[in-house]
Amino acid sequence: MLGALGLSPGEEAVYTALLARPTASVQELVRQTGAEEAETDRILRDLVSRGLVAVATEAGSGAPDSVDCVSGRRSVRYRLTPPSVALAPFLVEQRNALHRAEAALSMLTEQYRSTAAHPAGSVVEVVVGVEQVAHRFHQLQRGAQQELLVFLVGDPIAVPREDTGVSESSALDRGVEFRVVAARSYLDGPDMAKEVRAGITAGLELRLVDSLPLKMVVSDRERAMVPLDMADCGGEPSAIVVHRSGLLAALVHLFEKEWAQARPLYTTSTGVHAEPSADQHPTAGELEVLALLLAGISDRRAASQLGVSIRTVERRTRRLMDLAGADSRLQLGWHAARAGWL
Repeated sequence: MLGALGLSPGEEAVYTALLARPTASVQELVRQTGAEEAETDRILRDLVSRGLVAVATEAGSGAPDSVDCVSGRRSVRYRLTPPSVALAPFLVEQRNALHRAEAALSMLTEQYRSTAAHPAGSVVEVVVGVEQVAHRFHQLQRGAQQELLVFLVGDPIAVPREDTGVSESSALDRGVEFRVVAARSYLDGPDMAKEVRAGITAGLELRLVDSLPLKMVVSDRERAMVPLDMADCGGEPSAIVVHRSGLLAALVHLFEKEWAQARPLYTTSTGVHAEPSADQHPTAGELEVLALLLAGISDRRAASQLGVSIRTVERRTRRLMDLAGADSRLQLGWHAARAGWL
C-alpha cells in the first residue's frame, strides 16, 4: 500500500508495525516483523532521516531510551511522525511526477503526429501481429479515463475473452463509463451468461442487437481500434488505430446510433434478460390475457372468459414472456409493471 509513496516492502513492514503501538524499540519491532535486527535498525535510522519516524522521549525524563525487558539491553525507542504531516510531501511529489508524465506523453503524441511519414499517419496507424494488436487493445482500455465504447461481434482472435476481463475491471474500478453493444451471436459462447452478469453487476452497461457491422473499441473519444480482415493481411491478425479525426467522429456516431436502437440487458436471480425492442409491443389480445393472469385467474378460466382456446392463452402468455425476457410469470408481472403495459 505504501509502495506508491516510495516505501520499500521492508520499510512498509516496520512503518505499519509502529502504527500498532505508541513507541517501540528495535528489538520489539524485530519480534513483530521477523526481520533481522541490523536491517530493522538501518530502516529505522533511514526513516528518521526522512522525517517519517522520530526518536521517542519518555515524558518528564527527556531520555529517548529504555531497558528492553527481554534482552536487558538499553535501547532507543521510536515513534511515528503523524502520517498526515510526514507523508504529505511524498504524495505531492507523486502527483507532480504523474503530471510531468502526462505532459511528456502529450508532447510525444503531438510530435509523433506532426512528423509522421505520410499525411494520414497522424490519423490512422496499422498494427500487425497478435502481440502488437493485444498490446494496443490493452493500452486503449487501460488508458481510458472517462469513457469506453465497445462493439462485440464474432469470436475473439488476438485478445482472448479471459484477458479482456482484467482491463475491463481496471476501467470500471477507475469509474470509467463503460458501454458495450453486443451482437446476439457473441453471447452464445460457453459461460457468457456468467460473465455478462458479473460485468453488469460491476457497472458495465450492455445492450444487445441482432448484428453489428464491425468490432470496435473507442477510448475517451480520442482514439479507436478496429480489426482488419485477416485475409487482407496475409492471414495475420491486424487492426487500425484511429486518432481524433472525422473518421473517429463517424465511428462514435455509428456507436451511438446502434446503442440507441439496441435492447438493454438486465440481470435477475434466474439469469440475464433483454428488454423488448422499441417496435415489439404486446397485442390487444395479449394484454387481455396478461390482465387476467395478473388477477390470479387460471389459463382455463381466462380462455373461457375470452372465448378462445386454452392453447391460445398459453401461446399468448409465451409470447408475452419472450417479449419481457422473463422465465416465470412472476417476472412477467414485474416487467409488465416496469414497462407500463397495464
